[in-house]
Amino acid sequence: MVDHARARKLAKRISQIVAEALEHEVKDPRLSMVTITDARVTGDLREATVFYTVLGSSVDAAPDAAGAAAALASATGVLRSRVGQQTGIRHTPSLAFVADEVPDEARRMEELLARTRESDAEVARLAAGATPAGDADPYRAPREDAADLD
Repeated sequence: MVDHARARKLAKRISQIVAEALEHEVKDPRLSMVTITDARVTGDLREATVFYTVLGSSVDAAPDAAGAAAALASATGVLRSRVGQQTGIRHTPSLAFVADEVPDEARRMEELLARTRESDAEVARLAAGATPAGDADPYRAPREDAADLD
């Protein structure tokens, strides 16, 4: 029997515990710019997937995603024991860390929308001074005089 509400509560608690542990207990400098974004727990509460993002330290510096992934892999045991201590459940779920793709996809979508807005503005600029190629209303039917109908 799967209790989805319990799994959601446990996932939220796991993300809080892992974020606190990364901030205060794990002293790996590669994890200084890692942010925990979400956690999901299976229905049987045996496995937890923790999603994270790596923020760049400045505008020019690219985030070290590979280093952060390696640091999280090496700290998995410590983080799992911390989760077990603070949740108090019988079986501590195994932790799997997955890089969150949502920020990258959101950035890509914003770039596509900006390009679309520029294209729409260009079309509107060109249409503002345009004139029809033929008559203004090519579908207008010719008028018949009332005298011709008699």
